[in-house]
Amino acid sequence: MRPSPTILHADLDAFYASVEQLLDPSLRGRPIAVGGGVVLAASYEAKRYGVSGGMAGWRAKQLCPQLTFVHGHFSDYQRIADRVMAVLDDFTPLVQRISIDEAFLDVSGSVHLFGPAEVIGEQIRSRVRAEIGLPISVGAARTKHLAKVASQVAKPDGMVVVHPGHERAFLDPLPVGLIWGIGPVTQKKLAERGIRTVGELAASPNDSLRALLGQVLGAKVSALAANEDERRVQPTGRASSVGAQSALGRRAATPDVIRPVLGHLADRVAGRLRAKHRAGRTVTVRVRFANMRAVTRSRTLPFAIATTLTLTEVAEALVHSALSDHAGERHISLLAISVSNLVDQPVLQLELPLAPAPPDDAIRPGSRLGATRWAVDQSVDAVRRRFGHAAVGYASIVLSEHASVPDAFRELAEHEL
Repeated sequence: MRPSPTILHADLDAFYASVEQLLDPSLRGRPIAVGGGVVLAASYEAKRYGVSGGMAGWRAKQLCPQLTFVHGHFSDYQRIADRVMAVLDDFTPLVQRISIDEAFLDVSGSVHLFGPAEVIGEQIRSRVRAEIGLPISVGAARTKHLAKVASQVAKPDGMVVVHPGHERAFLDPLPVGLIWGIGPVTQKKLAERGIRTVGELAASPNDSLRALLGQVLGAKVSALAANEDERRVQPTGRASSVGAQSALGRRAATPDVIRPVLGHLADRVAGRLRAKHRAGRTVTVRVRFANMRAVTRSRTLPFAIATTLTLTEVAEALVHSALSDHAGERHISLLAISVSNLVDQPVLQLELPLAPAPPDDAIRPGSRLGATRWAVDQSVDAVRRRFGHAAVGYASIVLSEHASVPDAFRELAEHEL
């Protein structure tokens, strides 16, 4: 165990809205939302009125009549976030980026150069504000989970350091919703049992939590509430998998719901694979039901794939397999696709048509059908690079309701799984 807080969690505050206020100074200090029909992100000024991401635009306007909607500058988000990450890299090579706007740092080898964690955290905040113009909150602690909790408590635009010996005093009064993995549904379940604070969660018997929340989640939140977290900061390298997910609220588990969502996710994942000249053999899907219980299904193929339609078909078969194994579940709240077992695929090796096409013809990238799909995707990629992502796409994806959220925003929100 670390004798001092040497793990930092740095998290940009209301990142997308803050960038818009940075780009247009007239928006500073005003309640703004990125989006239109749907709120993609809200400034802290808007959040004070109850406006939040994912909310319908009309509802946000009801809560905050003076709310200003702005279109997102999606290309600027990645550029500016990368500048922030470059600042973090100046303090330690042990930086693990977990999303576009947040990262963990292990500064145990840097304290002799820059000072203790609290000094490093303040230097990071000062540099990000001075050099980039954005607010950033930093938490420092012995463990990754506690550092992340500390950064959430520090928001907006602050810093919290949790020293050994004060960890329980810091954690116990906090709401359970700050524990990683506890969402609104789980929080409600715990509240019904009289568990509202982290301290009450930590004092709850492990067996009862597993019975209430399931074996995996129950064990996880029990350990985190007790501040048991042995994970180390893993510097971000080349992704071992690529994935995307879509939260659905509560939707009927029917083919007309499932296929468009999977098509959209496959389009995002396959496009990102092709952009990096990569393909993968293992396809994994995750299905979360309305009761928040989740199941996964995987298939390892004999060939590495990176075409949108093939990935959609494989993922669809896996999802329906998961649903058939849980026939009592009628509604779903989330679907996710990831591709792993990645290999380089800068070009496509074609097969010689020496025999009739076998049943897995579409899965084999070098087959006539596989090569045709590859060629179509390459054309789609070329058009998008020149005219933007919305310029072309498969009709079932472009015309689905998921097109209401800009693809550029979804792409920024997705991460390597």
